[in-house]
Amino acid sequence: MIIPVILAGGSGTRLWPLSRELYPKQLINIYNEHTMLQNTVLRLEGLEMLGSPIVVCNEEHRFMTAEQLRNIEIEPNAIILEPVGRNTAPAIALAALKAMENSDDPILLVLPADHVIEKIADFHAAIKAGLEYAKKDNLITFGIIPDSPETGYGYIKKGAVLETDTGAATIEKFVEKPDLDTARKYLKSGSYCWNSGMFMFRASAIIKELEAHAPDIMMPCKEVISTGVQDLDFFRLSLDGFKNIESESIDYAVMEKTFKGIVIPFEAGWNDLGSFDALWQTGKKDEDLNVIKGDVLTHDVKESYIKSESSLIAAVGIEKFVIVETKDAILVSPRDRVQDVKKIVKQLKDHNREESVTHRKVYRPWGSYETIDIEARFQVKRITVKPGAKLSLQKHFHRAEHWTVVSGSAIVTKGKKQILLKEDESTYISLGTAHRLENPGKIPLELIEVQSGSYLGEDDIVRFDDVYGRKES
Repeated sequence: MIIPVILAGGSGTRLWPLSRELYPKQLINIYNEHTMLQNTVLRLEGLEMLGSPIVVCNEEHRFMTAEQLRNIEIEPNAIILEPVGRNTAPAIALAALKAMENSDDPILLVLPADHVIEKIADFHAAIKAGLEYAKKDNLITFGIIPDSPETGYGYIKKGAVLETDTGAATIEKFVEKPDLDTARKYLKSGSYCWNSGMFMFRASAIIKELEAHAPDIMMPCKEVISTGVQDLDFFRLSLDGFKNIESESIDYAVMEKTFKGIVIPFEAGWNDLGSFDALWQTGKKDEDLNVIKGDVLTHDVKESYIKSESSLIAAVGIEKFVIVETKDAILVSPRDRVQDVKKIVKQLKDHNREESVTHRKVYRPWGSYETIDIEARFQVKRITVKPGAKLSLQKHFHRAEHWTVVSGSAIVTKGKKQILLKEDESTYISLGTAHRLENPGKIPLELIEVQSGSYLGEDDIVRFDDVYGRKES
């Protein structure tokens, strides 16, 4: 059996302001109608002997991850929650150990959740070729046959060719991201592939190699798996045990040291969508080679990526630029400077700006809320509650709330009372009153919430009961 292992723990800082810490690129639909996570799972359809996936994600993203899998009718083998990010070696170690608990030494197909692969048939053929070598306890990596001297990717130098039909070869070495001249030499030689970060191996084989080459990672991973607990749809790991695990890539921890490595090269129409320039490269272009998304007007604009989410963007006389507008931020950059967006994100974090962490629209397991207006002593939000969902039973020390139902119906708990609100009806929650909001209907509940008080922060919440297992805060 092949068990996909989906690595979905990244933050995607180079795609700010679309990607945020609490809503990263793998969870947004930046390429097509599905999110990157969903695309990663859906492109496996048609493969034989395919089991349910193991997903490794950040604890903060757990509800969105589970919801997105449900939306494409995928029941995961496990969703492993990382309390903090620790790179690919610990994530793969955890997935391998978990897979051995639930299956009889399966083949693991490790896939980052933020890639584009356009040539699905070639991708499937490469997986089938890799499977034959993985069954013999080899460690397979998939190399992308380069079509340009790319400086943003690491490379794999092929060694001896093992099979001419598939191009399978031993791995001579991994090399870091090159400068342009070196990348041109790699391309001309035909001996190098881009390092895709996709792998295939038996669970027992990668465990054995991790034990041999990275015992400082493998041993604490065994411990945190043994003490982990199942919580609703998720497998939780101890923060105390996990935070001290060394952060290291599987390339460095194992693949550069093992004698069992094999690379399967293939043409994929592949991109890791690591920057806005990558979105331009993969996007559908108009006659001026612009990629336009949303409400945008242009005059004399060429080879640019322009995306609007909520406002009209009018651009005149620019070439090779990126302009991205969200409800709370605008990014403007030359296309050849978009790698520096992460420096803006660092400034935002240094100044404790919320724009680095979340969008104006914030997703919760029960739905979402969006801030419409905010001043010193009041805040107006639009709240959406999914059918059948309910918020926690909670109270606030510093604010009162006034709820008005716009569409749908709501069951409101206030102290020991419950009331039913329909469209155009409202209720007032006084400061310090225990309260809960629930949608009993079959359509989304939309309401307007007006908060008033001396402090309006999201941390002014005391939870008494929560169906999603969130702790009191």
